[in-house]
Amino acid sequence: MKFIKRLILFAVFCIFLGVSTIFGFYLYVKPELPDVATLRDVELQTPMLVYTKDGKLMAEFGENKRIPVTLDEIPQPLIEALIATEDTRFYTHYGIDPIGIVRAAIVVAASGSAKQGASTITQQLARNFFLTNEKKIMRKIKEIFIAIHIEQLLTKEEILELYFNKIFLGHRSYGIGAAAQTYYGKTLDQLTLGEMATLAGLPKAPSSINPITSAERATSRRNIVLRRMLEEGYISQFEFDQARQEPVISRRHGADIELYAGYFSEYARAWMIEQYGDEALTSGYRVFTTSDSKLQQAAQTAAINNLLSYDQGHGYRGAVKTLWQADATPLPAEEIIKALRQEPNYGALTPAAVTVVGDKQVELINRAGDNITIEWDGMKWARRFIHDARQGPAPKKAADIFTEGEMVYVTSAQDDEDNTIWSLSQVPAANTAFTAISPNDGAVLAMVGGFNYTHSKFNRALQSVRQVGSGIKPFIYAAALDDGMTLATLINDAPISRWDQSMGVAWRPKNSPEVYDGPQRVRVGLAKSKNVMAVRILQRVGLDESINYLTRFGFKRKDLPRAEALALGAGSLTPIEMAQGFAVFANGGYYVEPYFIERVEDANGEVIFQAEPKTICQQNCPEPNIPPVRLPEVEVSAAEGTTPEQQRLFEVAGVEEDLLATEEEAAEEAFSPYAPQVISEQTAFLMREMLESNIWGGGNWRAGTGWNGTGWRGQVLKRRDIGGKTGTTNDSRDTWYTGYGPSIVATSWVGFDDFSRKLGRISRNPNLGDDQRVGGSAGGNIAQPPWVDFMKVALEETPVSEKQIPEDIVRVRIDKDTGLLTRRSDGSTMFEYFLKGTEPEDVVQQSGSIFEVTEEAPSEELF
Repeated sequence: MKFIKRLILFAVFCIFLGVSTIFGFYLYVKPELPDVATLRDVELQTPMLVYTKDGKLMAEFGENKRIPVTLDEIPQPLIEALIATEDTRFYTHYGIDPIGIVRAAIVVAASGSAKQGASTITQQLARNFFLTNEKKIMRKIKEIFIAIHIEQLLTKEEILELYFNKIFLGHRSYGIGAAAQTYYGKTLDQLTLGEMATLAGLPKAPSSINPITSAERATSRRNIVLRRMLEEGYISQFEFDQARQEPVISRRHGADIELYAGYFSEYARAWMIEQYGDEALTSGYRVFTTSDSKLQQAAQTAAINNLLSYDQGHGYRGAVKTLWQADATPLPAEEIIKALRQEPNYGALTPAAVTVVGDKQVELINRAGDNITIEWDGMKWARRFIHDARQGPAPKKAADIFTEGEMVYVTSAQDDEDNTIWSLSQVPAANTAFTAISPNDGAVLAMVGGFNYTHSKFNRALQSVRQVGSGIKPFIYAAALDDGMTLATLINDAPISRWDQSMGVAWRPKNSPEVYDGPQRVRVGLAKSKNVMAVRILQRVGLDESINYLTRFGFKRKDLPRAEALALGAGSLTPIEMAQGFAVFANGGYYVEPYFIERVEDANGEVIFQAEPKTICQQNCPEPNIPPVRLPEVEVSAAEGTTPEQQRLFEVAGVEEDLLATEEEAAEEAFSPYAPQVISEQTAFLMREMLESNIWGGGNWRAGTGWNGTGWRGQVLKRRDIGGKTGTTNDSRDTWYTGYGPSIVATSWVGFDDFSRKLGRISRNPNLGDDQRVGGSAGGNIAQPPWVDFMKVALEETPVSEKQIPEDIVRVRIDKDTGLLTRRSDGSTMFEYFLKGTEPEDVVQQSGSIFEVTEEAPSEELF
């Protein structure tokens, strides 16, 4: 009895000592223990997702991948696989597993170090949220106390859900949802039992036993998980055997990007950081841009294909590099593939190595390890590049182009029978930009900032300020219309030679081509892009007055040189600014500010930002306050707290003092929900008439009885509700086309980033269409083709719109040569539109002499 009594006392003492020790440890570490209540409001670091306005995923931003899931979305076998492997007594313990702790303690006593863990799922959750992975006793003690607190605060289901979303599972994947996407490109409900077991085994060593890094180790770990599931009764022997037979195959999958648009996505990323700080990338925001997925894809396809065609027309610049010399032993396939994978893909362009050069075909190996063949049709374009204006002779055989051991870029396409056809390509030396906006509110529907975002991050659509060439002329002509000119006004198309006092040289602007037709109507001058006519029109309006007028379209005064060369395109603008300017013509005279972000949702789906663009007033509209053509440079101050967009509207609203341009009026314009009207509806209509002539010309030019505009390639669209204007700078350094259709305006630019380079001349390219470029480079044959291809897609489901003629616009029959009224109705006459009161009063007789209109002369019947 005495022995038993002593044993009981000893046991009580040990228990007291143990409890005291634990309590002492608790008091010691209590100041360092975190507040586990924060787990109830935990915000997991979730990537920011960028979408088109119609919901297509364009990009995922954030260093860590995470796809939050609820416990209901996790398949039961996956939950069971984790519990069987990591914590079989999860549902019965209170945060710690005493059996596991005892086992770990024995190992520590035997080895002298903590080689074996005893962490429950709750302890792992505590470590992941609040602690580090270092193997120290004090860290383990903290982990135990935190786990106990977690179990008191959260249910088992809440603990599991947090664990599945927080745990690191390799390859930057945090959480089971991201891991399923990364390793298998699947959602959780699409996983097989074997794949679930593979993922459940990852927490032990995610960096080394994942199926991408080591399929062998991943297979071994998967089988252990399956064995534990069988032992715990979660699966049958049949399910175990089937799952073990599944091959462990995996590759790295990115986010399920539905439409890759690097430049638009990068704009969204930068905008979000500016608005919400760096945490925007890890807060699970969903950013919906104004991009239309169909139009964005059409813009990318049109712009890039056009650039590649242009580049091929200028010749082949040779291989990227040489992997081995032709007379040397070829590299093994493994080394070739390794070298190829060090080179980037650029969209459809992928690197490949030449292995065999035949007569008119060549064999290569690509970075995927596939053996591919390029037939003659896929390489015959490759004349040798000499310089931008000259190419070598057409190749006769494959050896004229390729040498074994070379690394080149190739691209593929599918033929009518769905066979893959490979072609030689190259990274273009020139570059491109394309943008499309809605003229109704300024929403940017599509944007291409260059050939490839991986190749160059510079966004030419927004950041490249380039001379616009003849693309500036419509704005000069609009100023002339507001100054009293008409579409029928005659301007002399004849050479100009004037001494420039400041430069000490003669200034002789020339037409391109150097053809002069004498007196021409204004409509013809713009459509044919007559340079000397544009200069004479600028002189008539006045240089300062023209510059002031151009600021109405959103152009910055600093980008408009105070020189008459402005009429020839000496001004420099970005592609988005060109589209913004043409939108004024397309929408009836209203200035709309381009915008890119439609709305932003937080991780819970709540809208935290909604765009409120200024739109065109449709009914019960305020009286327009349109500035006159001659604007003094008056400053209109903005009220405190105005946004940059509102301050811009103050500039647009600047008018002469005698029209009561008070600060209050400007403020009313700035804070109005409606876009300001900067030119009259009538002027916008007359400008559209001239821009339509740029495409359709006049008469039947193919039969030799009419004339053609510089944008004639747009006729393939077979629509009379489109218009636009070409632009080409000196020596073809920049080429442009900007035009509109119903509810859309688009700008295309092609040029070199290096200002010193010219686009040059193009030799005949057998891969180009019949109407493609052979000879010199200009806006019509370099920049307009992608605009046409884009509009084919953009307008394919849009019916041709009826011409809407504003009030105070009249239509009279005129003589084509003189612009005067006529009684005739043959091919020498046409109907022309005029602002009421500006139509001609003189009538041309058949002889060509004129007389004043009298009561006997036709009047109403001319309208």
